[in-house]
Amino acid sequence: MERDIINIQIFQLVFAYIFVLVLLFIVKQKEIGHKGEILLASVRMTIQLVAVGFVLEYVFANQNPFYSLLILLVMEAFAIYNIYGRVNAQISKKLKAIIAGSMFLGTSISIFFFVLAVVGLDPWFRADYFIPLSGMLIGNSMTGISLGVNHLINGFRDNKDLIENYLMLGAEPETAVKEISNRAFYNAVLPTINSMMGMGIVFLPGMMTGQILSGEALLSAIRYQIAIMMGILGSVTLTVYLMVKWGMNSFFNDRAQINIENS
Repeated sequence: MERDIINIQIFQLVFAYIFVLVLLFIVKQKEIGHKGEILLASVRMTIQLVAVGFVLEYVFANQNPFYSLLILLVMEAFAIYNIYGRVNAQISKKLKAIIAGSMFLGTSISIFFFVLAVVGLDPWFRADYFIPLSGMLIGNSMTGISLGVNHLINGFRDNKDLIENYLMLGAEPETAVKEISNRAFYNAVLPTINSMMGMGIVFLPGMMTGQILSGEALLSAIRYQIAIMMGILGSVTLTVYLMVKWGMNSFFNDRAQINIENS
């Protein structure tokens, strides 16, 4: 049986903003503050999505590898910039370069493997697939690296004396911080694992929900959702692994001495 697609009209969309007003009311009543931040987030989201919609409409109608790669680079740049903003500490140029390199290399490998080997996209730059799929992998990897960097920095700062004791006893830097780096890696990928645990029972994920609402066959939507979650898991795993692997070395100088201040 063919299902009717329900389109949300502008006047109906306006009603959705009532939820923002509810949040603002509660924040004001509890004197929490940050009302400006909430308003800014709502307005910024609306403007960004509308602007992106116009850009993507043009790109989808004019398939070109240059456009797809350009948008990919823009998404990578904004993701890296957001990671820097999410780190709860001052970070050195060296660590910033490691974050950027891990993010770009890890997501690029994952994206092209996914669109070519898993989806079988032909041509590979088909924007209506390439851009949304890339965005999901980059967005989740951004969250993973943000968590990983914070856990790595906190681990080094909280265990500085212990690490120095290991080093004085002759341990190699990688051995001295093995537990810290392992914990940082696990904590960074844990949200993705938890999301997978509840998927299908606790909630229906966004991609699957969108396909169902757009009239896609249910089994096809399920296959795509399973595939994209495996892609997300792979991308988060690879980017976080590279960041932790390279990032922990930034906390040591050339003489294998811990140097958190310049990390």
